[in-house]
Order: sequence, then C-alpha cells, then structure tokens
Amino acid sequence: MSIAHHPPEELLAAFAAGTLDAGEHLVVAVHASRCARCRSFVHAVEGLGGSALERTEPVAMSAGSFAAAMARIENSAAQKGVAVNPVPPDLDEAHLPAVLRSYQIGSRRWVAPGVSLNPIRLPDAGRSRAFLLRSGPGTRMLEHSHTGTELTCVIKGSFSHDGGRFGPGDFDFGDGEVDHQPIVGSEEPCLCVVAMTGDLKLNGFLGRLISPFVRL
Repeated sequence: MSIAHHPPEELLAAFAAGTLDAGEHLVVAVHASRCARCRSFVHAVEGLGGSALERTEPVAMSAGSFAAAMARIENSAAQKGVAVNPVPPDLDEAHLPAVLRSYQIGSRRWVAPGVSLNPIRLPDAGRSRAFLLRSGPGTRMLEHSHTGTELTCVIKGSFSHDGGRFGPGDFDFGDGEVDHQPIVGSEEPCLCVVAMTGDLKLNGFLGRLISPFVRL
C-alpha cells in the first residue's frame, strides 16, 4: 500500500538542514527511509544548501584548523564505534527499520489497557522524547490533544482518526490545535515510532480521571 501521509515541507527542510531535535529527526528519518517522494525532497533541499555554500565567499582558516577538525571527527567516531544494541525480546527485530537498529531501545512498559511502549535512548538531550508505541488490534484511544507536539510514523499495522487512515510509513502530526481519537485497525497490532514534547491532554470525564496514570 502506498504512503498517503507525509511530513509538511518545512519539517522536511529542517530535517535536511539538520536543525530538528534528535527525537523529531528520528521519526522523520524513519518515514523518509520508506518514502521515495520525501527522500527526493530532502535531497533537493540538500542540493540547494550545497549550491549556496559554493557561492559563499571563502574565508581563510587559521593554521592547523583543518587537521584539528579532522582529529576531532576521527576521535568521535572511534569512541562511538558501531553501536551493538540488542533488541528487547518483546520486539520483533524483523519489523524495525534499519535506522532504528542503532538506537538503544528499553524494555516494554504498560501505558494503558492494550497500549505499551518501549523508550528509545537518544544520542543528544533535547526537548522531545522518543519511544515505540504498540497498541492491540481494535484499541480505541481516548480522545486527546497535546500540550506540545507529537510526531508519529507507523511501522506496522494501522490506525485511523478524523485525519484519515494511517498505515506503514505514514506520518502523523499532533499538537494543541488537534483533537483526535485514534482507533487501531482490527487486522493486527499497530507499532509506531513517536517523538513527543509536552503531555497528552485527555478529554472528557474518564480522560481527566485516568490522566494521572497515563504517562508517555
């Protein structure tokens, strides 16, 4: 099935420029790894950036600055090496996009009935937190909005809300302007990668009642 929902162009441009928060960058990267259309846009923006650099007047570097910069890069690469992060046994590695396999993924914890998450350790502290969110078939989330932003890319399964149906590779964006009630497809569990700032704002009496117990 083709991808129907994409990040807005300004978000893709920020991704290409390397200015996104680490969690946001991860979710857009997962989407772009599956979406040829968005990869083409990102490459175009990167090309424009390269052209702009070529037109920039050169500035003389201080003696030894290039060697010092290369030494820092080499030292950083040597320290980081190739990440070997075993996937928690509660996750099926075959369904994880390659971009996720270099991240350290924590063990699953319960969030709400039918919903659990695995936290993702990000390389840099930022404003967002990232996690894998798993929901059982047919799960109906409580209607909610957000005090911050929520970037979501579907890895497996599907969910639907007023904005449409979201299947593998689809990207969804939520913030304080959006009220939605995702409903997971009945065919299989839904697994998504999510980057979130702020908290959920659960609507209705039941939402307010259980809100202290729901932490994403």
